[in-house]
Amino acid sequence: MPTEDEMSVNDRRSYLKQMKKRYVTARRAERGQLLSEMEQVTGLHRKSLTRLMQASRLERQPRVKQRGRTYGQQVEQVIVRVWESRDYICAERLTPGLLGMARHLARFEPLGLTSQVEEQLATISRATVARILRKHRSQRRRLPQKGAERANAVTKGVPMGRIAWDIGEPGHFEVDLVYHSGETTGGLHGHSLQLIDVATGWSERVAVLGRSQKAMEGGFEHILGRLPFPVKELHPDNGSEFFNAHLVRYWKDKVKGVQLSRSRPWHKNDNRMVEQKNDTLVRQYLGDLRLDTPEQVAALNALYEDMWLYYNLFQPVLHLSEKHLVGDKVVRKWDAAQTPYERLLASSILRSEQQARLQQLYEQTNPLQLRQALYRQLEAIWQSALAAPTKRGMRGAGGTRCGRRRPHRVPPAPLSYLTQRKEESASVTFSYEPSMCQRHATVHEKW
Repeated sequence: MPTEDEMSVNDRRSYLKQMKKRYVTARRAERGQLLSEMEQVTGLHRKSLTRLMQASRLERQPRVKQRGRTYGQQVEQVIVRVWESRDYICAERLTPGLLGMARHLARFEPLGLTSQVEEQLATISRATVARILRKHRSQRRRLPQKGAERANAVTKGVPMGRIAWDIGEPGHFEVDLVYHSGETTGGLHGHSLQLIDVATGWSERVAVLGRSQKAMEGGFEHILGRLPFPVKELHPDNGSEFFNAHLVRYWKDKVKGVQLSRSRPWHKNDNRMVEQKNDTLVRQYLGDLRLDTPEQVAALNALYEDMWLYYNLFQPVLHLSEKHLVGDKVVRKWDAAQTPYERLLASSILRSEQQARLQQLYEQTNPLQLRQALYRQLEAIWQSALAAPTKRGMRGAGGTRCGRRRPHRVPPAPLSYLTQRKEESASVTFSYEPSMCQRHATVHEKW
């Protein structure tokens, strides 16, 4: 690839086309001067320039003999299988851990890994992986303003800002709450409480029914009991579901050593990481479904248990490694993709017993089967929600609907229920399989 100071092949040919008009009509002495000029500009040898000036045409000729294929069909099949196990992620995230995940999958099913295939998987480039995936991309589908308000007095004294993108210490979490209320926020309905660690990308989710003090404290206690490392900072937005007298007192009295901070009002990007995961790990799975029964919330928690295992141990993430200003543009560079589990191990924050438990979970889990279990549980949740009777929005005194949300959105998931009409699902009964994560007793033990 040419640098900024070099000319590309197409640039050289365009330049030589213009110079050939002068070269053909020039005298012998002038031709020598023109060749010297072209030699300095293009960097080509003088004899090469003479041949090009005497050629009948300067257009680039197509390759007569195509290069042979370096990576065979067996390598492509392994790459596609690993790609499927990691839920069809991009080549940038897939390539760094390609060989390791192929060896891990080979423990559960025959992949045809030979020494030659492993050697090619270790040396294959990101661009080649992207070209291989592009052929299968069309056949695969992945999962899926307010008026002025009075200031919340509880937020006084809580510092505003955002967590630095280059923080290296695990334990600094961005926090948010996602509603599952359907078309209206009226009545009791479910919510997803989500925490994202900025340093490692470690994600935690739990579903709660309502936003009462008991529900919110229970959600946080569930997450704290499952986390393999301590929480050092919680960074929610300015919502009253987080900043109320009960919850602030809970963090001060029952949980020690946790620093509370908050985003600036009307600066949604202060919680940019958890906002991104709200879309990719919650909304793309559940859309705008209304979940308002204890059974649906329990099924969602079973789904989140498996997602905890899948996305923290097997889904690599890219982290920003460098950011600087060039002119009026911000140039960003990302590091090699690693799973949150790998980043957590590299931080050396885990105790030996914690590391052994996570390693045991990793060794015992087949990510391909786990992904299939995620889709089966998700299908059961959708069937249950679509089979439930539609709840109309409440009407105010003026006859208008209150609390109306944006129109129903369907996640782009390759599930059978997405093609069914709501009338056909009216007779579907709600059922879901036990979480795969529940089969690993170690996950429910407190760290």
